Amino acid sequence: MPAALASTTSRRQFLTLLGISAAAVSCGTATATGGSGGSGGSGKQVTTLKYQGAVGAVLLPELAADLGYLEGLTLDWVGNTISGPQDIQSAATGQTHFGGAFNGAIVKLAASKAQIQSVISYYGSDKDTYLGYYVLEDSPIRSPRDLIGKKVGMNTLGAHAQALLEIYLERGGISRADAAKVESLVVPPVNTEQALRQKQIEVGVLSGVLRDKALASGGIRPLFKDHELLGAFSAGSYVMTRRFIKENPDTVRTFTTGVAKAIEWSRTTPREEVIARMTAIVKKRGRNEDTSTLQYWRSYGVAETGGRIADKEFQLWIDWLGERGEVKKGQLKASDLYTNEFNGQGKG
Repeated sequence: MPAALASTTSRRQFLTLLGISAAAVSCGTATATGGSGGSGGSGKQVTTLKYQGAVGAVLLPELAADLGYLEGLTLDWVGNTISGPQDIQSAATGQTHFGGAFNGAIVKLAASKAQIQSVISYYGSDKDTYLGYYVLEDSPIRSPRDLIGKKVGMNTLGAHAQALLEIYLERGGISRADAAKVESLVVPPVNTEQALRQKQIEVGVLSGVLRDKALASGGIRPLFKDHELLGAFSAGSYVMTRRFIKENPDTVRTFTTGVAKAIEWSRTTPREEVIARMTAIVKKRGRNEDTSTLQYWRSYGVAETGGRIADKEFQLWIDWLGERGEVKKGQLKASDLYTNEFNGQGKG
């Protein structure tokens, strides 16, 4: 079996490691970018934001920068990530200034006492933009029980894809003992379709342009979609450290409002124009990326105007993780995990 499909750390082990990283942060190990950016106490705020990108994709901050919505801020790409939990760990430990992840992963990291706070939603699920769990057209898998003993490929463990899989199993009446027999494997998103077609996995989790590209090729069908379980919802947020927010309020306001404007621009601009803009952005950055999948882009799927965050977007995962014993019940309050203070879009 290829290394990409090798079974990696279990979800619980993964979240334990996440907690260790967060504990290190809470003990004050983050120094690289978490403060005032080496201002030496002068009060000068950070104007260059380090971040991780995604291959062949345009993140909302990248779109905002290209549209001129970040005003005096610049983005400094330090590499790519395919994992939300890793991305927010990088922000929490000061390697980057912001990172984005599934809200459940943010809840888990916050429960480990990482000093982070969400400032804006950046992705979600609806009828056009969703996470789908796909099988081959002739697969015998048609219900939750059929998944027992099967392999499910997803981009990372302990985050959105695995949470929705477990909700699907729970709602299908599958016991925890049987659910544990469903094997979740880490498969890079760009390899998921191929792994599914080559029968290295029985189920592949696909989203966005990679999902639509796979569907266009035919031969696969959905087992279920996340929005069918939860309705339309914002699923992930960008986080920054509380220290960075406190020391750089103007920067955070410019960043957050700029991203919010980019969300609304993408909603109100003809799809073909959005795709053309994204294609130009990818080509300009010169990283030898394939832009063909961008033609399948539909939306970012953010539920609220300007990506403003609501309690329900975190309470769902606080309750779910609490029921599973992965965070202590009553430990976290949804409203403490985010702020809309710096978002100038959609007020009221």
